[in-house]
Amino acid sequence: MFSFFKKRVSSEVDLSEIATDMHSHLIPGIDDGSDSVERSITLIKGLMELGYSRIITTPHIIFDMYKNNPAIIGEGHEELKMALSAEGINISTRAAAEYYMDEYFESLLEKDAPLLTIKDKMVLVEMSFSSAPLNLKEMIFHMQMKGYQPVFAHPERYLYLNANRALYDDLKDMGLLFQLNILSLAGYYGKTAGELANYLVKKGYIDLIGTDLHHVRHLAALRSASHIMSPIKAMLDTGKILNPLL
Repeated sequence: MFSFFKKRVSSEVDLSEIATDMHSHLIPGIDDGSDSVERSITLIKGLMELGYSRIITTPHIIFDMYKNNPAIIGEGHEELKMALSAEGINISTRAAAEYYMDEYFESLLEKDAPLLTIKDKMVLVEMSFSSAPLNLKEMIFHMQMKGYQPVFAHPERYLYLNANRALYDDLKDMGLLFQLNILSLAGYYGKTAGELANYLVKKGYIDLIGTDLHHVRHLAALRSASHIMSPIKAMLDTGKILNPLL
């Protein structure tokens, strides 16, 4: 069986065909991503060196950890843009969010609070790494009834789904878009996440590709993972990957 994780001789990592990185944590000091403007600038320069021309950064909204909202995120993004301009760094940046599916997220839907979107009505969502919420499908349906298009962040990283891969089928049947973390293809998150990434790519389930960039360790791993170029090119060649349209 062909594996996307077999290293091969390749040119340096060039992600310019992806064009837009739509999952990262670059607004300083508001979640577990960048902790300073200087670090954010370093990370953004790194993304540009990898070939990205647009960035949609997506800070966490997790009520009991990162109590972010559109105002906090918008203010942080404006400060970051000003810092980039002062450094003469010219790249398109936008801000959305990565919403944790919990009771607080449900409350936002209930009261029709406007959600931050990647584009149009596309909303990036994640769930617990220990177990899926019992009402996962109900929350997704609720989002859809509110007119949103759910984008499932890094489905390969929920390792418990290895024993319940049928849930991937169910979620795709419900109309979810799947966003793969690039570093999963490099085995960064471990063997099982890598195997699940390989599985989802082969199923044709991936719609979006993100770095989920938090820190310089992620950046270093991306720079050294030239063997990921083959599966990325294969996905882009299908014409199904939406990043260039964002």
